[in-house]
Amino acid sequence: MPHHGTIVHPALAPLKAKFPDVKFLVGELRDMVTVVVPREDILRVCKYLRDEPSLRYDMLVELNGVDYLNYPGAEHRFAINYCLLSIPHNNRLWLKVFFDPTLSTLPKTAPRDEELADKGDPGLKVNSVTSIWSGAEWLEREAYDMIGIIFVGHPDLRRILTWNGFGSYPLRKDYPARGVGEREDYKIVTREGA
Repeated sequence: MPHHGTIVHPALAPLKAKFPDVKFLVGELRDMVTVVVPREDILRVCKYLRDEPSLRYDMLVELNGVDYLNYPGAEHRFAINYCLLSIPHNNRLWLKVFFDPTLSTLPKTAPRDEELADKGDPGLKVNSVTSIWSGAEWLEREAYDMIGIIFVGHPDLRRILTWNGFGSYPLRKDYPARGVGEREDYKIVTREGA
């Protein structure tokens, strides 16, 4: 039995050995281990976790975004969580990448989908993992649409729940609960005018 405070997971030692140059942070909550990965390393870490025969994290179960605005003790504004599953070894591993915006996060300041490469916040960009797990495609689109994280290299990064030009990201904590007039300002298309 490990002594109190030691986090044990089959992926930790191989990750440290494979990436001695990367500073990983590790946490555990309710028997779920999370590895914080620097944003610039997420693609090579995920590829290794999938391809290494002793690990084989062959399924991306979940990808979601978090806004830590006003969260006690938070050092970063946003995060993306990746839940990986190794079907052959029957274990899970969470990865987390933190983000800090360099542009305003206020509502009605978001660029249109086709302007992300030029006008998207560089502090909110991360490499897409769709080349590793094709199931990430819609999950990344949802995280982009709701939180505003930009997945570079995604094959079709556009909003999935709101419309192009929505101008905001509704799950950000600085987005008003009642909205900012989208419903009132939205052009109604009638059957006759369509």
